Amino acid sequence: MSAFAEAVEPMGEAIPWVEVPVSLEQKRFDHLAERKKALRARYVYGIIFLITNLCAWFVRDYGQRVLPELHYLKSCGHGGSDCFHTQGVLRVSLGCFIFFFIMFLTTCKTRKLYKDRNGWHSGWWGSKLFTWLVSMTIPLFCTSDYIHLYGEFARVGAGIFLVLQLISVIQFITWWNKYWMPDEQKKQSCSLGLFMSTLFYIASICGIALMYSSYAMKSSCALNIFFIIWTAVLLIVMMSISLHSKVNRGLLSSGIMASYIVFLCWSAIRSEPVNMECNPQKQGNGNGDWTTTLGFLIALCAIVMATFSTGIDSQSFQFRKNEVQHEDDIPYKYGFFHLVFSLGAMYFAMLFISWNLNNSAKKWSIDVGWASTWVKIVNEWFAASIYLWTLFSPVLRQSKVIDHEEPVQEIDTSDVP
Repeated sequence: MSAFAEAVEPMGEAIPWVEVPVSLEQKRFDHLAERKKALRARYVYGIIFLITNLCAWFVRDYGQRVLPELHYLKSCGHGGSDCFHTQGVLRVSLGCFIFFFIMFLTTCKTRKLYKDRNGWHSGWWGSKLFTWLVSMTIPLFCTSDYIHLYGEFARVGAGIFLVLQLISVIQFITWWNKYWMPDEQKKQSCSLGLFMSTLFYIASICGIALMYSSYAMKSSCALNIFFIIWTAVLLIVMMSISLHSKVNRGLLSSGIMASYIVFLCWSAIRSEPVNMECNPQKQGNGNGDWTTTLGFLIALCAIVMATFSTGIDSQSFQFRKNEVQHEDDIPYKYGFFHLVFSLGAMYFAMLFISWNLNNSAKKWSIDVGWASTWVKIVNEWFAASIYLWTLFSPVLRQSKVIDHEEPVQEIDTSDVP
């Protein structure tokens, strides 16, 4: 019996090893399912952000007439005036900020798909809907002094959001330039890269010409003339530096960047008050015609898309670019995603109130006023400065390396007999 038991025992020990490949395959399947859930979840957060934007617009333009119940809240002041118009937008923005900041705090340390925080980010929508409703309700009970303080804080947060968005745009331009411009392995992309470069520069020059003919008709429009001419100067400087022998970046990236700063200049001039003789357009008149409505909806979607695209672009802000991606890693940085959306809540508040905490914007208008104009102009100049620094920095680093190597070479040669 003992000999029979000794013969059977080794056979029994080998059986469990058959189940190992099955468990590995099951893990891969689970990771793939969790990854798909996380990718779908970001669109749900984008929809939540869009709904919050619509709530801010509704409270600003129609809240006082449609929501008379808020008149009875003590925090809303006499007649509920502190819960509508500019104050109403800031209260909605604060609620959106609270929600996404809570999501940032609860997901910022997530690294793997099998962690509990990944399930919280990608699921539990009933609980998150309740959290969103509570977050949107809390600002209604805050006094106007706290809301005004949040407005000052939101200006800073909106500025940080613009910087993050700008870095993301420049990283995208750099990637596009590397993808389309030719190298030794991709000689077939040369004609397409040159065609795209020419197209962007033609669009930039045409944009400058159209701005000058539309918004600088008179010599009294000195500010618009300065904006347009300085934009043209920045375009020439970026093109010249890109073609310099030490930089040698080509024309595609500078052409895309030129089109971007021309767009920022055009957007800044259009944000000038409509009563100016140098801005003949009609905007924000309160009639709600189809052109005004369409422009407003396009601007609203642009806010959501800018926030969404910056939020999922966490790779542009990584200090270590060579991190190896494993199959159980999360597809994007959840903490950074929610942080960008919380800053985006401050950004859309500034656009709805035109960066002015004291005066309310007109119906169906967005980002109109001198404050909005100067924010966009400064953003344009800052964008050009960052792009020029990306051109200069590799050359400066290379020159520093050469300067450090030269003394070492002199010492070595002096020792030779």
